Amino acid sequence: MSESPVSGKSSSAKGSAKKLKGETKAKSSAKGKRKQLAKKDEEVDISMASIGHPEIFPMVFTEKTQEIFNCRVNEDITEENPFKLLKKEDIIQDMKTRAAISDFHPVKKVVLEYPGEELLIVLDTEFKYGQNFYLVATEEAKENFLNPPEPVGEGGETKEGTPEEFVYKPPVPKPWVSLGSEKEVEEESVKETVTKIKYEISRLRRQFGAAVTFTDRNASNVKDGYIECTSYQDKNFSIKQLERDVGAQFVPKVRETSTQTKWTYPRNATTQYFPREFSNEEKEQCLSSDDLKKFITSVFLRVEIALQQNEIMNAFFDDWKALAEDESSFGGKSDAYLKEYQSFTDLHSLKNRTVTCIGWHPTIYGIIAVSVTERLTYEDRVNLSGKLLLWKSLILFWSFSDPIHPQLLLECPEDIFCFQFCPSDPNIIAGGCINGQVALWDISEYEEKLQNAKTGAGGSKNTAVNMPSFIQAQQSGKEPHFVRYCAVSSIEYGHKAVVTDIHWLPDYFEVNKMGLTFENRAGVCVQLVTCSADCLILFWDIRAPKLNVQASSEKTKEEKAIEAPPDVPTTFTHLDLSWRPLMKINLSKSDTSGDYSPTRISFTEEHYHYKIQDKAQSQLQPKLFIDGSPYKQLRVPSAKPLKLLENVPTNFFVGTEDGELIYSDWKMERESDTGRLISQKPANKYTIHDGIVNTVQRSPFFKDIILSIGGWNFAIWKEGVTSGPILQSCCSPKRYTVGHWSLSRAGVFFIGREDGNIDIWDLLEKTHEPSQTQNISISMITCIKPWIVSSKQHFLAISDDLGTLHILEISWTLSHPSSNERASVLHYFEREVKHLDYFQQRQEFRARERKEIELEKQRNKTRVVHPQKSKEQMEEQMNMDYLEFLEVEKKILIDLGLLREPERHAS
Repeated sequence: MSESPVSGKSSSAKGSAKKLKGETKAKSSAKGKRKQLAKKDEEVDISMASIGHPEIFPMVFTEKTQEIFNCRVNEDITEENPFKLLKKEDIIQDMKTRAAISDFHPVKKVVLEYPGEELLIVLDTEFKYGQNFYLVATEEAKENFLNPPEPVGEGGETKEGTPEEFVYKPPVPKPWVSLGSEKEVEEESVKETVTKIKYEISRLRRQFGAAVTFTDRNASNVKDGYIECTSYQDKNFSIKQLERDVGAQFVPKVRETSTQTKWTYPRNATTQYFPREFSNEEKEQCLSSDDLKKFITSVFLRVEIALQQNEIMNAFFDDWKALAEDESSFGGKSDAYLKEYQSFTDLHSLKNRTVTCIGWHPTIYGIIAVSVTERLTYEDRVNLSGKLLLWKSLILFWSFSDPIHPQLLLECPEDIFCFQFCPSDPNIIAGGCINGQVALWDISEYEEKLQNAKTGAGGSKNTAVNMPSFIQAQQSGKEPHFVRYCAVSSIEYGHKAVVTDIHWLPDYFEVNKMGLTFENRAGVCVQLVTCSADCLILFWDIRAPKLNVQASSEKTKEEKAIEAPPDVPTTFTHLDLSWRPLMKINLSKSDTSGDYSPTRISFTEEHYHYKIQDKAQSQLQPKLFIDGSPYKQLRVPSAKPLKLLENVPTNFFVGTEDGELIYSDWKMERESDTGRLISQKPANKYTIHDGIVNTVQRSPFFKDIILSIGGWNFAIWKEGVTSGPILQSCCSPKRYTVGHWSLSRAGVFFIGREDGNIDIWDLLEKTHEPSQTQNISISMITCIKPWIVSSKQHFLAISDDLGTLHILEISWTLSHPSSNERASVLHYFEREVKHLDYFQQRQEFRARERKEIELEKQRNKTRVVHPQKSKEQMEEQMNMDYLEFLEVEKKILIDLGLLREPERHAS
């Protein structure tokens, strides 16, 4: 149906076509003689005259044109009905309305000169003429397309309903006529021109099949043992390269590949161009056109209204973002840095001293305690041991209201390296000394002073409205109170080196000398754990020992003991200078005879350290004991049998001075030979860090996730996974000194460095490098301790080697987690565990594979090589096998009845 109407044209149509072609040619020759400036009025000949169809004009109809003239493809026009008649008036109206964008614009002259009222367009599905439609420009061609002439038979009658029969005619072979191709084939064929050389190699028969032994020798030991045949150009010969024309037909193999590349060589590229502009005549014509004037007149009022609206309100203002909180204020969501809130220093007490430990008061807002030690090496400390006795060792209590003068000073027997508030009563403080002793303080009498020293309920940083307390202290001449320790442990039964870490055991269980856990009927924390570099972990009980256990010499000491000063509380007088550890754990190495030197310890049940209370709740919190501190009533442990708790985990992690991480159990074992109690061997040992381990801490959100920091890297562990850490960082440019988990975000932790910078890690953002690094001090960072005051205020306490305490306010981004952050971090840890298991399995598989390859090599070496059979033996063996096959075949055929036995066949 879509064929060209040219095939059905009459002789008159051909004559008119020739006449039209002649006129067109005459016009083109006349136009070529004169040069006009306005070439846009000239029509481009797009007809098919070059292929003998001048009445055909291929056209492209867009979807818009198809909708206007109702000639949509596969809807109004199909392959069965591929043509449509369009009125000439509609086409002229479309050209006037759409002007140059009309699809009929290229054939504008043809349409205007068309004599009829309707024009024929035909769908060209096969793109015979290059476009999807073509226009029939003559009436004769249109009539021939609409009413094709019927085929005429031999008698002048049309054949209707009589299909033509196809008669097969076999091909008739023709004689071959040579055109010279056989000569080309003969010339292109390859012929052997060199005479073949025959070689005959003989060998003694007895040497056939003999084993061959190869040996190695040094080529330099034998004369002419090594001959090098180097290539050279022989001028006596020249190789001529023949060229051949070879044709081949092939189909290329399609293959999909992918790769990930990184552009490592960016270059700046520039180019110079000239913009396309209207000419002066075109600009004048466009500006003076009536269409432009009509357009400006029609849109003038709307543009004026739009400009007025833009002046009144911001069109690009996002109302949804305006519903959220203002992020531009201090501590907003867009701010991801730590803000300096306050800093504390004392020129008198902290001169030439460094901060070793930080502790936030659990219940009083704005009170923070720090312990300090002399900034001396071991040799300097030995040389100045006499002068150090005259210097006071202190724990300083600071308040946000007074950044210069400490509110309270705790006197220590020696420099304190670590301390911790009691979870049951924050007025009880336990600390570890640098000489190995453990000291206890009771500040119950000064609790009211600390509460009065804190700022108002708002906790505002600006204290200039009312007179600050430190100005009042200067005017009144007040000095901070010195509080002496209540009790100190016996130096001969304690640690022999500095106490590096101290922890209170929870209030719901206690430990006996065997390491077994029992219920705690006292309801308060009564035991604590310390570790030291002397290879010992000690468990201490702050209650008085049983009377029947005390020795007579100790009773005599108690009777003759000197009474304590009146200003010292008598809470722990029964322990002073006679306090012994309840249990000792010695971390012995399993492979050698030495012991591990612990520096940090972490227990499973230590999450009470992170029970944070709101500032408003801490002010309204009632006291647990009306009669005062519960520790004043504790003297002798109960003699009644206690309930054994079997579900309390007794495993713990320990970091050592050599960068090792130890996983062990505190339960004691009895030696088989002597029956005495000994410590268990560590279950696992990992050597990951290249320096002393300064942090071993469990995540506040996951009890089985542990962060260890030491040397120049850190690692994250999962309890129960013994193959190694689930995440290990690369080496840092500066040594890590301390670290701490975030208390509000599960995937964030802070790490201090020796250059005074803080690395902030966000595992949901980056795992190969810190999310950001911020400078805090010019000296080494010694301690980090976060604290949550309220849902909108989070603090981070950081101390440096110069004795300065920095209080930083954590931004909204680092303190407020997303809705599913905890689940995302947990999923990340589980995925890393699976990756670690897969890596372990691949290592085991590769080890087995290497072992099998070695065994196969050994078997190949010991395999016996059988001598090779001769040709006659092989033929004889083949004949015997063939005869056996014939016998078996004959027997099978006889059993199947397909062949009779020879005797019966003969008869």
